[in-house]
Amino acid sequence: MPDTLPISFEDVLAAARRLDGIANRTPILTSRTFDAMVGAGTRVYFKAENLQRVGAFKFRGAYNHLASLPHDARERGVVAASSGNHAQGVALAAQLLGIPATILMPGDAPALKIAATRGYGANVEFFDRLAETPEAAVNAAREASGAYLVPSFDDPLIMAGQGTAALELIQDAGELDLVLTPLGGGGLLSGTATAVRALSPGARILGVEPEGADDWVRSLAAGERVMIDPPTTIADGVRTRRPGVLTYAVVSRLADGVVTVTDDEIREAMRFMVLRMKTLVEPTGAIPAAALLSGAAGTVDGLRVGVIVSGGNVDPGVLCGILDP
Repeated sequence: MPDTLPISFEDVLAAARRLDGIANRTPILTSRTFDAMVGAGTRVYFKAENLQRVGAFKFRGAYNHLASLPHDARERGVVAASSGNHAQGVALAAQLLGIPATILMPGDAPALKIAATRGYGANVEFFDRLAETPEAAVNAAREASGAYLVPSFDDPLIMAGQGTAALELIQDAGELDLVLTPLGGGGLLSGTATAVRALSPGARILGVEPEGADDWVRSLAAGERVMIDPPTTIADGVRTRRPGVLTYAVVSRLADGVVTVTDDEIREAMRFMVLRMKTLVEPTGAIPAAALLSGAAGTVDGLRVGVIVSGGNVDPGVLCGILDP
């Protein structure tokens, strides 16, 4: 493992300066009922990135990356692959910066996310996630068009941008004992761990992924990046098949572990957040709450807990099915 990690806290601070006045400084939500359900004397602080521009934290990393591009890359346009939230983040960032954007989306991406990506002015093309990896699809598109590839997670500028959510969380809530994020490619957890280690060094940091998309659990157990079969989970935002090279380096060094939750536990957490906390959250955004409610995150009695609610872009049909099973 190299001594120098791909990003530093200074990179997160630089991203925060680029995003100042552009990204929403999202609020922190609390629920005394939720606190009582997960532990005696526990206080949970939900960083509501479902209220971020495009409805997800992904805007932070996308804008940080695109705002750093040289003029020639902007002129060529950009291309990205995503099931939805990164797609929308890149589309809006490109629109704000006057950059043409093409987004490769899996054919089974939520219709709401497809429509929103087009609404931000991007050209949307599709690939079959069961037959082709996002990396292969987007590389083929890049070679055909000459556009600049915007990585979805395995990139220092993306990772640093995502870390600004945790930076704001600790600035607003104070030091924490435990921080949880959803875990797909690892960009959010990498940025979060970088910020938390600087501002709240004693905190325990956990990533949470669905049981049906456990590439991180398998990879960390093996001590190397492991490729899994195409995941099956309601949490479409974390259907990655293998950790990134850079994100694996950061997570394996700075995070304290990864736990898993079932789809049923995700549904239960989502129902609580929508019906009791009155906040619209997608399945991926409810994953950390599921880890707390199910006990997967361990005992949290008396702890100050920070949770990144990653997004709120849920398909209406999926939402209705979860709220009224």
